[in-house]
Amino acid sequence: MSESPVRPHSSSARELKQRLDAERQGISFLVLRDNEDKQQIHPLGDGGVGRLSLGRSADADICLKWDDQVSSIHAELERLGSEWTITDDGLSRNGTFLNGERVQGRRRLEDGDSLRVGETLAVFRSPSMEEGTTGATVAAGSSALAVDLSPAQRKVLVALCRPFKGAGAFATPATNKEIADELFLSVDAVKTHLRALFRKFDVEGVPQNQKRARLVELAFKAGIVSERDL
Repeated sequence: MSESPVRPHSSSARELKQRLDAERQGISFLVLRDNEDKQQIHPLGDGGVGRLSLGRSADADICLKWDDQVSSIHAELERLGSEWTITDDGLSRNGTFLNGERVQGRRRLEDGDSLRVGETLAVFRSPSMEEGTTGATVAAGSSALAVDLSPAQRKVLVALCRPFKGAGAFATPATNKEIADELFLSVDAVKTHLRALFRKFDVEGVPQNQKRARLVELAFKAGIVSERDL
């Protein structure tokens, strides 16, 4: 992942409640912080609105007026069926980044994806996606490891592995709080996803203090998480 000037933030109880309330609505939303470090939640609608603009202009549907690295109209969010996409067809001067990779044209969004425009980091949340699964069957050594992960579970797994980018065996897995801050989740939600991952990767019998490291090892060995994902 490319470097970003935006640092992870600890969430207050009030901010956590705001996000949980937004999730209960069952519709997609963006969560971000403004220049005063205040959390903002932008619902994307339940089907009535198909396209939203993102930019510094007061005319933008999601206005980031505090960020002078954001173009007047920077990018567009578009609903296609039940899913949302982000599009940057050269509207922006400094580019739009999805999970650290510059967006060229249109990209589909998944629950937990991070977007960076200028110096503003936003996280896309789509509670309805958490019920879906994306199947992955990959080779691990001489045998196959078949794991079905929901988009949210995969985001947690990648965040757990992130400290290993360029650090190899000398790193340690991310803590629950670090994962929660990165993905704008509660610590309890992270624990729930990790328990599911422990079960799916069959590491429940591993000693408690070794489970996280073993999960990271298996994720890399099976190719489910790669250096590029980090």
